[in-house]
Amino acid sequence: MKRRVFIRNTGITGLGITAIPRALGFNPLNNLENMQDKFPLTIATWNFPNASQKAGELLDRGATALDAVEQGVMIEEANLKNTTVGKGGAPDREGNVTLDACIMAPNGNAGSVVYLKNNTHAVSVARKVMEETPHVMLAGEGADQFAREMGFSTENLLTEESNAAYREWLKTKEYKPLINIENHDTIGMLCIDKNGDIAGACTSSGLSYKMNGRVGDSPIIGSGLFLDNEIGGAVATGMGEAIMKSVGSFLIVELMRQGKSPQEACENAINRIINTNPNYKDFQAAFIAMNKKGEVGSYCIQKGFSYVKYQEGKNENIPSAFYF
Repeated sequence: MKRRVFIRNTGITGLGITAIPRALGFNPLNNLENMQDKFPLTIATWNFPNASQKAGELLDRGATALDAVEQGVMIEEANLKNTTVGKGGAPDREGNVTLDACIMAPNGNAGSVVYLKNNTHAVSVARKVMEETPHVMLAGEGADQFAREMGFSTENLLTEESNAAYREWLKTKEYKPLINIENHDTIGMLCIDKNGDIAGACTSSGLSYKMNGRVGDSPIIGSGLFLDNEIGGAVATGMGEAIMKSVGSFLIVELMRQGKSPQEACENAINRIINTNPNYKDFQAAFIAMNKKGEVGSYCIQKGFSYVKYQEGKNENIPSAFYF
């Protein structure tokens, strides 16, 4: 009898873990049909209007969220004027341009590359890792070899302009990240397509003149990017070390799972970074997030961060709320 009572009570408790939030109105699928007029929707870190425009227009034509985020961030990977993403990115202290990127699909699959040296479109290599291998992450020479095997062309990512800036930096070798400039090191993007499915991508060349081998939060699932197609998603930008130590994007999604709005969840994540970093005034960290209803939030440490939102043919740059 005691065993039966134990099993019965355990079953009720187990059910309560998932059923109680839904009973309290936290079910992200509630009234989803009524939210369809908000979809499709694209948000991306910083003011990268060409990237969000590309993704948004693809979604308007019926593309999947996964295709849209890949094609969207590829715009900045190929933008030679953007020295923080893709080709033309600032090199590390040894003169190497190394790229980090990840991508997540609505079904929870993910792919990532770190320390990729010879391919502009790191996000596309990351997608191939997700779709063509049993792994989530490939690094360094292995990532470059895999890219070649997948048919990606090998190219020199160090442009004349970024090399000239590097040569100038070598004169002093002084390294102090500039808030909203050298911390402006990532494009992260989230898309909801017409079916209400969410995908995300994050790509970066990392901090300018970083130590050889340094990897930030951008390619780390749960730090630079995380999503749950039943809940929502989040992406990060800024000082990767602080974001990694808080697993910020995962935290935001879990807070939304508990019923917090995207804005509340982003604020909680930033506050956690602030509370554990006494030097928070010296760097930037920022998050953007969306939930399954298409509600959006953003928060950062320092004034100056903004995100771009594409919806119903309108591309809008929105200043983020900030702590300091």
